[in-house]
Amino acid sequence: MTDHSKRDTGQRDTDQRDTDLEAELRRAVRGDVGFDVTSRALVTMDASNYRRVPLGVVAPRDADDVAAVMEVCRARGTPVVARGGGTSIAGQATGTGVVLDFTRHMDGLLALDPEARTAVVQPGLVLDRLQEAAAPHGLRFGPDPSTHSRCTLGGMIGNNSCGAHSVAWGTTADSVRELSVLTARGERLRPGREWAGAPAGLRELAEGEPARLRTGFPELPRRISGYALDALLPERGADVARSFCGSEGTLGVLTEAVVGLVEAPRARALAVLGYADEAAAAEAAPGLLPHRPLTVEGMAADLVPDPGGLPRGGAWLFVETGGETPAEARAHAEVIARAADALDARVVTDPAEQRALWRIREDASGTATRMPDGSEAWPGWEDCAVPPARLGPYLREFRALLTAHALRGTPYGHFGDGCVHVRIDFDLLTAPGVARFRRFSEELADLVVAHGGSLSGEHGDGQARAELLPRMYGAQTVALFERAKALWDPDDLLNPGMLVRPAPLDTNLRFAPLPSRPVDVAFGYPADGGDFSAAVRRCVGVAKCRTTTTAGPAVMCPSFRATGEEAHSTRGRARLLHEMLAGELVTGGWRSTEVRDALDLCLSCKGCRSDCPVGVDMATYKAEFLHHHYAGRRRPAAHYAMGRLPEWLRGVARTRTAPLLNALAALPPLAAVAKRAAGIAPERELPRLAGRTFTRWWRERRPVGGGASSGPGPLVVLWPDTFTEHLSPSVGRAAVRVLEAAGLRVTLPPTLRHPRGPAVGDGRTVSALRLLSARWGRVCCGLTYTSTGQLDRARAVLRRTLDLMAPVLATDAPVVVLEPSCAAALRTDLPELLPDDPRAARLAARVLTFAETLERHAPGWTPPALDRPVTGQTHCHQHAVLGDAADRRLRAAAGLTGDLAGGCCGLAGNFGFERGHYEVSVACAEDQLLPAVRAAPPAPVILADGFSCRTQLEQLAGIRGRHLAEVLAEGLDAGPGPTRT
Repeated sequence: MTDHSKRDTGQRDTDQRDTDLEAELRRAVRGDVGFDVTSRALVTMDASNYRRVPLGVVAPRDADDVAAVMEVCRARGTPVVARGGGTSIAGQATGTGVVLDFTRHMDGLLALDPEARTAVVQPGLVLDRLQEAAAPHGLRFGPDPSTHSRCTLGGMIGNNSCGAHSVAWGTTADSVRELSVLTARGERLRPGREWAGAPAGLRELAEGEPARLRTGFPELPRRISGYALDALLPERGADVARSFCGSEGTLGVLTEAVVGLVEAPRARALAVLGYADEAAAAEAAPGLLPHRPLTVEGMAADLVPDPGGLPRGGAWLFVETGGETPAEARAHAEVIARAADALDARVVTDPAEQRALWRIREDASGTATRMPDGSEAWPGWEDCAVPPARLGPYLREFRALLTAHALRGTPYGHFGDGCVHVRIDFDLLTAPGVARFRRFSEELADLVVAHGGSLSGEHGDGQARAELLPRMYGAQTVALFERAKALWDPDDLLNPGMLVRPAPLDTNLRFAPLPSRPVDVAFGYPADGGDFSAAVRRCVGVAKCRTTTTAGPAVMCPSFRATGEEAHSTRGRARLLHEMLAGELVTGGWRSTEVRDALDLCLSCKGCRSDCPVGVDMATYKAEFLHHHYAGRRRPAAHYAMGRLPEWLRGVARTRTAPLLNALAALPPLAAVAKRAAGIAPERELPRLAGRTFTRWWRERRPVGGGASSGPGPLVVLWPDTFTEHLSPSVGRAAVRVLEAAGLRVTLPPTLRHPRGPAVGDGRTVSALRLLSARWGRVCCGLTYTSTGQLDRARAVLRRTLDLMAPVLATDAPVVVLEPSCAAALRTDLPELLPDDPRAARLAARVLTFAETLERHAPGWTPPALDRPVTGQTHCHQHAVLGDAADRRLRAAAGLTGDLAGGCCGLAGNFGFERGHYEVSVACAEDQLLPAVRAAPPAPVILADGFSCRTQLEQLAGIRGRHLAEVLAEGLDAGPGPTRT
């Protein structure tokens, strides 16, 4: 038999064993079993540098399911890895066997006892859900990692997570009372104090090593590395539950936990203290601890995109205080500010401003992945901890070590506990870079130990640091860890390669299988050096896209919020794109059906572009993928019908058949046939076409050449987007009314006129010219072509647009775009699709929203006093790309009070109209928009600047939303006094 035949036979045998394992698990458990490519690809990585491909994924429904999985896997010698939110940064949430996903079913809060201040939780419960349930009782769970909106209690117990408030409330181990654990051999244990739930032999092991347990473990608040065997000492209560915390799924699988709660302060204040650099801030931190603050967090200016609102300095301490009243909390913060030896200080009491400042700190785990020059930075030495008094000297030596290795990183973290987070610009793509990563890791481990520290101060050792534990503990203590592991898991089935007998820290790196050269792409990816792989690598797995809370203005990720499925999160899609580029698990390349199906429910809302801490832009990645996926192939009907909407609507306008089409669309049988042919959801109503387009109104209003309107102010060019032109020209008319009232001179972009007069040449030439005029005769942002991945056509449209806009670009006139999605396309897609055309960047820089135009070019204008409450929604593209600060100021000036909802309306251009998307589209609207409208005060103004948002409101709630321009125009027409809308 040839070697090739042997390999084929071996692969067939392996495939058969995997198939048998899957079949046996399906028979044994009631939960979900996934051995398909997508299920496996979604869990190949966590938030670390590591990647391991599992055999399959099981989402158990209860402890009996977990026991059944253990029994099947033990019989076959298959490893088992427990996984929560998948945000571990050391590789411990990945595995080559069966992954247990606790986030789908075992995610409940089983009980909450306010008097006893305890809660009973399942391992998949997200921390924020526990906090929300405890808050009405004045209670909370003490530890709060920055990933609190998506991390699970099981993962927190597995890693002994801490968070910003650990100086007040300690680590997760400090809050654990009792656990329910299943061992790999099926034993059900209840670890607690006084040897409760200890496996056979554990007590004898601990009692046989009292000196080592008392002297072999560093005394510092953030010692997370290794097993906490010193918790088994009699003076520490022989606490088996505490010793289990931080074991990273290597000893047993958690199925339930009793955790303690603490009293939450009624009011909080935040003292922000400025220092020259992070070392100075670190040296100041221990001196603040006697004042009993709730937090002492540090971060440097490198991680702050906009230091506005912060006191002077190159680094800051965020010191939170609590009290029974706001005055008490403020007084406490002011005492700390006076006592601190800081360059400058500021006390913040406004809750919204505190949340905004904390968001900067919480997003650091993502923003730190990019250096100021845009180069990549990675975890691996994310959370070392030293005694707080040693933190300042340690940071100075740490900086020197970085310099010696020609590396860069920006420390931040829990300075009050001596714990430092940092992402470092390791080169993990080349062999020399990986070798330097190893050398630096070994030297840094020695530096941490020299300062009496712990290799891990929060997130666990995993594969990143376990190999170096002998440098911290010595060989004999590490041998003790191995003996403890053998008592809990004698078959080494639970998360093998972690903590004991670890895999080398420079193996299983996630980047190894990626292509070494950039792939050919259509977009420019300027922030990633034109490299699509680098763009995909932006996702480091912090999973902010899995957040489901509605607090704040966040948009990302509406489809995950609707379905709860990892495949429909930004992270899940990025994982599949990563695996597509790697080519080992997802083997179809650009033709991959797995990636296509995951991207199908991406609304292209661009929320991730702003809400993701690392700026993943899944809308762009989706357009790129669809461009390649359908190259040379037939596309879905919706791509032709809605992706080329500008062409069809121009044809309708040219032939003036809108009234006829509206009449036909009102006939149910004909409408049903049209929707089926166009790939439109049968539940949707077809929007009515305008009988008179906006530009036709403009020409009739300005009969002499359709030139600019008169006025004393500067000239502005009003962009006639497809939606305003053909579907809601009232918005364009209203905008003209307001802009002219503000003294601005309004004109429209040039157009390619239809051929007129007698035919010159043969009839085919004239017909071709007319067709060209119908397709390309007007400016267009290319949005519908881009969102459906028709990028060649989009570029052709945009080049024609730049040709038409040449006279405008020769002036300094701004371009006013009323439709937020079109404005966002011009600002971002245009220069990224035509990076080599300097006109693209010039036009993108000219684009202004309606409110921005009034603020910048008519600063002395006063809008009508409307004095009305508003509700509605900030358009997702405005939130993600354009910003709404000018809109908020304009609304305030007009007396429009109240805030708009966040989120995405769910229609999102073609998305909500496409067949198969209706239910998700409705669920997205029900997430934030529709509840906000229902909860509005009486007689509100319903604001929705996007045509999609207005259409969704009308079709789902029977409510007519208005563009801000329409509301202001009505106010102008009503004259002085109260305005009715």
